[in-house]
Amino acid sequence: MPFDRDKFRDEYPWESRWFQRQDLAMHYVDEGEGDPVVFVHGNPTWSFYFRKLIADLSASFRTVAPDHIGMGLSDKPGDDRYSYCLASRVDDLEALLDHIGVDRDITLVLHDWGGMVGLAYAERHPERVRRVVLLNTAGFLLPQGRSLPWQLKLIKGFPMAFAVRGLNAFSRGAVWTCSTRKGRMNARLKEAYLSPYDSWAHRIAVHRFVQDIPLGPGDPSYAQVRAVEDSLERLRDLPVQIFWGERDFVFDMHFLAEWRRRLPEADYHTFADCGHYVLEDAHEEIVPLLRGFLEENPLSPAPGLGEGGDASVTGVVS
Repeated sequence: MPFDRDKFRDEYPWESRWFQRQDLAMHYVDEGEGDPVVFVHGNPTWSFYFRKLIADLSASFRTVAPDHIGMGLSDKPGDDRYSYCLASRVDDLEALLDHIGVDRDITLVLHDWGGMVGLAYAERHPERVRRVVLLNTAGFLLPQGRSLPWQLKLIKGFPMAFAVRGLNAFSRGAVWTCSTRKGRMNARLKEAYLSPYDSWAHRIAVHRFVQDIPLGPGDPSYAQVRAVEDSLERLRDLPVQIFWGERDFVFDMHFLAEWRRRLPEADYHTFADCGHYVLEDAHEEIVPLLRGFLEENPLSPAPGLGEGGDASVTGVVS
């Protein structure tokens, strides 16, 4: 069945907007006014993951949350129409933000693969990004002492298309294992996360995201990840807040330790009983902490930046 957004409108009530990107429709929400807060999701989630933050912060900020091409409510093209790699994701984010006039004073809120996408955007445009919030993500290659989990190795290194795309095993596994506080991921939320990925064709991005994880110089996205890693020193000049679910089996404590090594002065909040979907598990704690972080780190005028671009959008209610 096609995805029925109305079933989840009480949780995700905002107007759907669409950005035409190379003949593909990229879905996003754009709510509120003020300094922009841009949310970038990972795999296999979509902008629905940030709904609690959007609901709270849109009263004071302009909140923008896109769905990557192939994810959520965006178009899900085949490989003949879209290159499913990190560079494409960064290009898409850049094009969308330019289109809607979000080109200064940006706060990035990043989860999972969204961390690498958002930080690659920041590496391209350091003058635009003023604050960064990270949730169980990476901005670097695998940290020392950490190897790729065997589940991801199977998907990346072997022909696992039937499991990922035929059985939806990756997305189903995520809704069963990535939220670890008892009772948080109920049946209705599981349906909301799974519904956009309702067929073989609609699961292509879920599969390609895993295949794009760079492990060595021969992988297509390796050079871009290294460039992001080499640029992380710049984040020491910005306010950075980090939320971490300690029961994440992918972005585990090795990744958190690497962040602490690279950004020792960041504002850290860890949750011993929470998993990879830390916002599902701990949104009651995270929402006020993030709001407080933004209020305690107000933006001063950024020197040398002109006025924002065209803020016009193409909006359609789905």
